[in-house]
Amino acid sequence: MRRHASLPRTLAGGTALLLGLTLTACGSSGSGSSDASGGQIHVLVYGDATNKVETQIVATFNKTSKVKAVLDTIPGADYQQKLQTLINTKQAPDVFFNWGGGSIAPFVKADLLMPLDDMIKKDPALKDSFLPSVFNTAVVDGKSYGIPMRGTQPVLLFNNKKVLADAGVAEPKTWDDLLNAVRALKAKGVTPIALGGGDQWPTLMWFEYVYDRVAGPGLFEKALGGDKSAWDSEDSKKALGMLKQLIDAGAFGSNFDSVKFTDGGSPALLARGKAGFELMGSWEYSTQQDANPGFTKSDLGYGSFPTVADGKGDPKDVVGNTNNFYSVLKKTKHPEAVAEFLKLQYSDEFVQAQLAIGNLPTTTNTPKFLGSAANPDYSSYQFDLVKQAPSFQLSWDQAYPPAAITPIHQAVQQFFNGQLDAAGFVKAMQALPAS
Repeated sequence: MRRHASLPRTLAGGTALLLGLTLTACGSSGSGSSDASGGQIHVLVYGDATNKVETQIVATFNKTSKVKAVLDTIPGADYQQKLQTLINTKQAPDVFFNWGGGSIAPFVKADLLMPLDDMIKKDPALKDSFLPSVFNTAVVDGKSYGIPMRGTQPVLLFNNKKVLADAGVAEPKTWDDLLNAVRALKAKGVTPIALGGGDQWPTLMWFEYVYDRVAGPGLFEKALGGDKSAWDSEDSKKALGMLKQLIDAGAFGSNFDSVKFTDGGSPALLARGKAGFELMGSWEYSTQQDANPGFTKSDLGYGSFPTVADGKGDPKDVVGNTNNFYSVLKKTKHPEAVAEFLKLQYSDEFVQAQLAIGNLPTTTNTPKFLGSAANPDYSSYQFDLVKQAPSFQLSWDQAYPPAAITPIHQAVQQFFNGQLDAAGFVKAMQALPAS
């Protein structure tokens, strides 16, 4: 699931946050104890089902290292907020899980993170073993601050193949194809596009892709860098006009703000034939596989976002969650051990373990193991999509610093439901805090 789908926006006091941390040690003995002549490095990750792979990699590291790694987790959906409280205390980790982009920019500005360029000079594979479009997400001000871990999550346009066939609709290749599909599906009494607007972030995906297809990645990069005029540009206005055209055509029905992805609402619309399409992160597949395995096997289709006539964006561009990353605190006492630990993130063992639980690593050695993935065809499609992408744009609410998440979500929701016009949306985005 999308990493911040249910992140709460308010925090308890710092003391409560620290008390709320669950520290789970995963050393070679399962207790996190260290060799007397070595020491420890603490690796902090988001607590979820993927931790079993991280536990395995920590155990592998500890078999040969005098400095022992201890895996600590923060359970629940408020990882990022708790990390912000923890990172400048004595309990701060040596290595921590993040999303690159805006999630680490404040830490870079506060001079808390170690640039990894020297590590990469000593071991170029720390960079060369990963797809460039993914690795670069954790490059800040020209310096590398993260090594990819876990897997990539591009946003795809999913469809119900049976619903499309019944309406005489093919997978849309162009924006005009999509508009024509909307009309055909409406004529059949089907909501053309399922949208979990109640969560807000699924709505944002439409902005990310349309803006990229119209303007290319440069517009958002300028805006993120503080150029507020980018939001008021002709390309921006064109993108907003196209989105309004889609909304006014009834593409999303009239109740999208009362539907959520997080409670299974929008995926159910697609699986039950109530909708033709859903734009969603690659986790849609596992979500449908879990809830509707029969539909997933027979009728779940997927493809890339349509092209836009005269658009400046490359049709192969993708948006979404490029990956998760490990970053390193500058004050770590064991940088050499940390470097050795990071090397494991491109090992064969790491790739095989991630694929086994449905994640898609972005290492250059991933292809040789795709046959062992939960769904080899789907994993291969995703990997090729990401590998060939000239630009993999990080979700706007991850690229901006955390303080911008709520304002972004509110702006996209209000534009879609008619509370904001184009000028109001532009003004809201120009008011965002700089990255």
